[in-house]
Amino acid sequence: MEFGSGGGSGSPGDHDASDPQRRKKRYHRHTANQIQRLEALFKECPHPDEKQRLQLSRELGLAPRQIKFWFQNRRTQMKAQHERADNCALRAENDKIRCENIAIREALKNVICPSCGGPPVTEDSYFDEQKLRVENAQLKEELDRVSSIAAKYIGRPISQLPPVQPIHISSLDLTMGSFGGQGIGGPSLDLDLLPGSSSTMPNLPYPPIVISDMDKSLMTEVAANAMEELLRLLQTNEPFWMKSREDGRDVLDLESYERIFPRPNSHLKSPNIRVEASRDSGVVIMNGLALVDMFMDSNKWVELFPTIVSMGKTIEVISSGMLGSHSGSLQLMYEELQVLSPLVATREFYILRYCQQIEQGLWAIVNVSYEFPQFASQCRSHRLPSGCLIQDMPNGYSKVTWVEHVEIEDKTPTHRLYRDLIHSGLAFGAERWLSTLQRMCERFACLMVSGTSTRDLGGVIPTADGKRSMMKLAQRMVNNFCTSISTSNSHRWTTLSGMNEVGVRVTVHKSSDPGQPNGVVLSAATTFWLPVSPQNVFNFFKDERTRPQWDVLSNGNAVQEVAHIANGSHPGNCISVIRAFNTSQNNMLILQESCIDSSGSLVVYCPVDLPAINLAMSGEDPSYIPLLPSGFTISPDGRLDQGDGASSSSSAHVNMGRSGGSLITVAFQILVSSLPSAKLNLESVTTVNNLIGTTVQQIKSALNCPSS
Repeated sequence: MEFGSGGGSGSPGDHDASDPQRRKKRYHRHTANQIQRLEALFKECPHPDEKQRLQLSRELGLAPRQIKFWFQNRRTQMKAQHERADNCALRAENDKIRCENIAIREALKNVICPSCGGPPVTEDSYFDEQKLRVENAQLKEELDRVSSIAAKYIGRPISQLPPVQPIHISSLDLTMGSFGGQGIGGPSLDLDLLPGSSSTMPNLPYPPIVISDMDKSLMTEVAANAMEELLRLLQTNEPFWMKSREDGRDVLDLESYERIFPRPNSHLKSPNIRVEASRDSGVVIMNGLALVDMFMDSNKWVELFPTIVSMGKTIEVISSGMLGSHSGSLQLMYEELQVLSPLVATREFYILRYCQQIEQGLWAIVNVSYEFPQFASQCRSHRLPSGCLIQDMPNGYSKVTWVEHVEIEDKTPTHRLYRDLIHSGLAFGAERWLSTLQRMCERFACLMVSGTSTRDLGGVIPTADGKRSMMKLAQRMVNNFCTSISTSNSHRWTTLSGMNEVGVRVTVHKSSDPGQPNGVVLSAATTFWLPVSPQNVFNFFKDERTRPQWDVLSNGNAVQEVAHIANGSHPGNCISVIRAFNTSQNNMLILQESCIDSSGSLVVYCPVDLPAINLAMSGEDPSYIPLLPSGFTISPDGRLDQGDGASSSSSAHVNMGRSGGSLITVAFQILVSSLPSAKLNLESVTTVNNLIGTTVQQIKSALNCPSS
């Protein structure tokens, strides 16, 4: 009280008015040259003495007190980074030991005595009891410690924690009834609103498979036949491929295909099976060998196609192929493919991926389904020989020709909003794969450029390392967003009655990843159709001047882009740092990435506090910056523009321009509580439901579309 009211001739109003200026100066008082000099000395001597500080202050034109405080803050920052790294290492070690412990316990259950054939004699019961008492005391100490930490965060003492549930029946209770969903890698959450919900841990999509030498020989033969078929489909036009009269795409002539490649028991096919076949080609900004390397590594494959591949794992390497070229490499893989909407089910495949170098600078990679009897009921999708031909070009680029050929059994009807897009083959077709590949390769090329191709105010991102760090942070944000709206087996969505016939889909998971806020996260999404072209919808979301028209959380305040990183040839592919005006949270910025190609577009954003942004812009590792992104996905509706009043686009992107309307998915993520054991209440669900409803209404109003 005395500090705020005494010792100044200015009025309290003057004091308050000047305070933001002082806070602003705190972040911008050192020049890039000063910081570079300070960093150089810090690496040599983190604890300079008074003489060194005086000399440095004279050289840089700063007060000795500023030098002293800068070194104190830098040491604190380094200490925090080391503690975070140590914490992650200890957590990984702890998980490893826990898994080993569980495995040993399971093994001990099956141990028999070699002499009598019975179970082994256990330790004396007295020692067992003593061991339990010691463990009980340790657990009590841990409980008291966690309770005191939690009490500091919630501002009141915790008299009693909720009873601990076994991990396989952990749940989040809603006051109106049980409500939740399966989280990513988390325990199952019981749902009264969702029939058939299981309270046990979900099985892995690919349980352990024992592959014999005979299986491997059969897989090699299947892969070789698939490669032969794919090469003919890639390199031959007639009689296989015809040009569509409607949009000029390559369409497979099924009669010619089945005559040349007859399949046994094809007459026994279910009438519900639908064939999707497409082919497309284009130039990619990456050399052939680098592309092959990414395609044959399942982790890199998922990173390359985050908007399409929700999960991809190598189950077993059948043949490692030639070192350096991957020629002859054969892998058994599991992949799960998605459309970014909770209305579209994912497609699961167990595939053989086989790579063959045809000649110098020319590779072919084929994917073909491999059926396991135990998985026959799980997979409704069958991938016929599909894949790509990669040809090196003299300028370091590659020409890629892509073929997608699948049989889909529609056991449940496709949602009417997505029926045209999916049945036309655009949703999972070759055009979407190739356009995504071209966009992501441009992004990787921008990431590797040493110069800083940024546009910002006052050199906000001073170095190439800072640019790369920001691009990695934004890519993690986009990956997180794509995962949050996936209909993967790791999610379970519940529909709330909402403002349209689709309703709002919600799911809940417990987050414990280092790059996410710890606690209970509520994800909510809805999809709706607008009679506006996808290009125009994307421009509306990306334009900072129209942001106040749809961003409910900005309260109508204007925003300003303070940093801009281009990550592609299209001006819509970029990363932005946005600052809102006239808000109470001056220390919060918005990180946003927008992506667009011929198959659709994304606008993903996330609030990030100023110290975290500064950390990334300085080139530090952004892996531990917590992100909880929200955003929009925009897809063409799959209908040809018939001139019925729908807004058209003159974009060079064919699909985006030829569509009569747009399918827009709005998705939000909200941290309900920072305590993993917290209860989910009705208020949180109502809040996110109203948030999505208001956002959709504002979008329709701004684009002059009817609200119904």
